[in-house]
Amino acid sequence: MYEPADRSTPNPAFLWPAFAAATASNMAAAVAKHFTGLAMGTDGPAAPSPKWTTPNRIALELKSVRLREFSTATKSATVGSPPALLVAPYALHSAVISDLATDHSLVGALRDAGLTRLFLTDWQSSTADMRFLGIDDYLAELNVLVDQMGPPVDLIGLCQGGWISTIYTARFPEKVRRLVLAAAPIDIGAAPSPLSTLAEASPLAAFEELVGLGDGLVPGRKVLKFWVPKILEAEDIGELLQTEAEIDSDAFAGLEAAFRAWYAYTLDLPGVFFLETVERLYKRNELASGSFSALGRRIDLASVRAPLFLIAARDDELVAPQQLFAAEHLVGTAADDICKITAPCRHLGLFMGRKALMNVWPGVVRWLKSPQVDHDRGHPRLQHAIE
Repeated sequence: MYEPADRSTPNPAFLWPAFAAATASNMAAAVAKHFTGLAMGTDGPAAPSPKWTTPNRIALELKSVRLREFSTATKSATVGSPPALLVAPYALHSAVISDLATDHSLVGALRDAGLTRLFLTDWQSSTADMRFLGIDDYLAELNVLVDQMGPPVDLIGLCQGGWISTIYTARFPEKVRRLVLAAAPIDIGAAPSPLSTLAEASPLAAFEELVGLGDGLVPGRKVLKFWVPKILEAEDIGELLQTEAEIDSDAFAGLEAAFRAWYAYTLDLPGVFFLETVERLYKRNELASGSFSALGRRIDLASVRAPLFLIAARDDELVAPQQLFAAEHLVGTAADDICKITAPCRHLGLFMGRKALMNVWPGVVRWLKSPQVDHDRGHPRLQHAIE
């Protein structure tokens, strides 16, 4: 979700009267009043699905997700080459976050750096019959995708896709070879962020009211109206994308159009998945505390022993870098097999920014392709920041 450069917290309109309500019932009533007009009103036609930049094919289609393949290698050339799966965030916007435009595509950056077997989770907007799907359902579908690709795989989890990837790795450690987490909230208690502050300050009844107004879903188009002002400034988009194109140039006009098309298209989320995320991940911090259960087992992050690469955005508006880096002390991965870097960008810039894609992700590919972690020579683990 996008945040203008001059804001350090989400749009106050999206926070509802969270900090003024004294009780859960007052909060629920305030939220109901705030959202009823939108729930009853019309939105107009839905925005069209944004276009993919990189050629791909749908390798498998399930109820909630499509497995998109961006591989460049032929089948005969894949022997001994582990597949990599980009686990996109399942939040307000689509997986095109990973493939926005030429020079602003994480998919393109990974392929250019030599990743030849590349797949991506293209999460689908929830329909009414999916409103009861929870975290376990999405983990189960992710497991089907991994089996389709052929484990062990390398997982690259982006933002919310990062905590899903972490849970999956702890639940099925034998199926994950290496794990990359980018701007992913793992330990909510490590440091405050706008999202964790919102979750802590708002009673669960407020979020339940939102789901109720969506008839069991979290309606993306309605929530979007509360997240940012109606007008996104071109300068903000240019800064986010780290482009050198002039604001009044044809090149920037194309980038701006691609970003706005991606931003306008939203996903509806299952109410159960949304509420579980708020309560279990953000309010109770169950993943970091060791009390999270998934697919019938308690998730112990100490069971994650795969080599781990952590990438934080220095100016992240949504996920505090400490919430990601805390994973270093929670997993069972050997210290020498953990890499940490901080990129000088904002949250979405880590996935869309031209400089971040050029300077950060090729090193990730080298690390993934290396036969073993090299701790002494030019290893990314030795770099705490990439300027």
